[in-house]
Amino acid sequence: MAGPTVGSSTGRLKFQDFEFRRLASGRCRARVVLAWADGRQFVGESEGVTSQAGELRCCAVAAVQALEQAVDAKLGFELLGVKAVRAFDATVVIVSLSARQEETASRLVGSFLSENDPPRGAALAVLNATNRILGNYFATR
Repeated sequence: MAGPTVGSSTGRLKFQDFEFRRLASGRCRARVVLAWADGRQFVGESEGVTSQAGELRCCAVAAVQALEQAVDAKLGFELLGVKAVRAFDATVVIVSLSARQEETASRLVGSFLSENDPPRGAALAVLNATNRILGNYFATR
């Protein structure tokens, strides 16, 4: 089933649910659920190393996996990097992605101001990076 078109009742992808766990084994696990307004859900899951960088990457990868399900693999995304930085007395999570559609590749950057939950912020930064390209993609369908 194709994604929504402009003016459809489904609108934008929504960040529906997020789960992040640090495991006793020194690893972490993230689960991201995205949904269209019509109720269709897309789940991404990832596991990584428990460290600041590993946790952020784990959560961002889970968000990328959910996104790819939502677009039926017609767009491909690759996480190039994720980092939490301190700026203006706040923590900002920044992600860099590559987006592929047919033979065209674009580089995307997204950020999220995340004082209390940087892992969740990494997943939301992925959505912020891809909002415009997803809107343009579905507008042409």
